[in-house]
Amino acid sequence: MRERPAIELSLRSILVLTGASIAGLIMLLWPLFFQPAPDQTRVDQPFIFIALLPIIVLVVLAELSEGGMDSKALAMLGVLTAINAALRPVGAGTAGIELVFFLLILGGRVFGPGFGFVLGCTSLFASALLTGGVGPWLPFQMLCSAWIGMFAGLLPKRPRGKAEIAMLVAYGIVAAYAFGLIMNFTSWPFTLGIAIPGETDSLSMVPGDSPWANLQRFFVFTALTSLWGWDTGRAITNAVTIIVLGPAVLATLRRAARRARYLPAEVSDTSETR
Repeated sequence: MRERPAIELSLRSILVLTGASIAGLIMLLWPLFFQPAPDQTRVDQPFIFIALLPIIVLVVLAELSEGGMDSKALAMLGVLTAINAALRPVGAGTAGIELVFFLLILGGRVFGPGFGFVLGCTSLFASALLTGGVGPWLPFQMLCSAWIGMFAGLLPKRPRGKAEIAMLVAYGIVAAYAFGLIMNFTSWPFTLGIAIPGETDSLSMVPGDSPWANLQRFFVFTALTSLWGWDTGRAITNAVTIIVLGPAVLATLRRAARRARYLPAEVSDTSETR
């Protein structure tokens, strides 16, 4: 029996997912490419992005769930979302300790990229409701977490055992730093404000300056605010949880996937944990 994802992606779903990801990147990276008018004396952040991004995410979720998610996948999504929502307050992000991502990575790995994308959205949304973390940053967190789950489902399928755990640990570290880096784009202009064009002695966004110049300021801002604390702590948390809990969780999820007929019956538990 051929292995299949928990959420089947049609051509239309792939196009919608790709378009939403491109739109999300544009909304995140706008500070690098914003060009004010020559006579413009004031620059405001495009708050319209905060209103548009939830709509885009909802459209993608509706497209992925329409005819592509059966009752078994929905039940598994509910279980993993509830677990992630319960795990997130344990660390509450202190020093980068985030327990929500390792299960997101393992879920995307076993159930496929479509499931991983939806799980990233629902996990962050549910945990935000539970912890009171609802704010203008939430849609961006949902999208970035959805990307983490989606790309985990796109990792090579062949590695198993220790090679698979090593691959997932490496991915978890990269995902931790990427999440922090991308999310900083949502706070950089708001935290430091927007500098007046021509003032280059600060780390603020300078409208109309070259993308590379603004990117340099952004990298310094990231290094000073999150790289060595939050992002590194998140990377360590992902690595440790995947090493310690990864084999057992993967075996459990694959057993559930086989019973739901998402994985071939001939894939044994022993081959997954060697």
